[in-house]
Amino acid sequence: METLVTAIKWVASISGIVAALMVSLDSGRRVTGWGFVIFSGSALCWLAGAILSRDGALGTQNVALLAIDVFGIYRYLIRKKAVS
Repeated sequence: METLVTAIKWVASISGIVAALMVSLDSGRRVTGWGFVIFSGSALCWLAGAILSRDGALGTQNVALLAIDVFGIYRYLIRKKAVS
């Protein structure tokens, strides 16, 4: 079980790094939106790891981050950009 938790946490960590890079590059709405999709996957992996290792603080943090990521997906991939 420990090997599974370790693998999940590594996937969460690496995908979080990739997502942060995508968002920080500011390469347009589409890239940023997909960065939030990857962030969501990372948060889900962290949640799985938190549940399996019984880490309430990590789980709570990633529930909040997942909600923020879903808002980012809505903002950058679903909602139409306002015309100025």
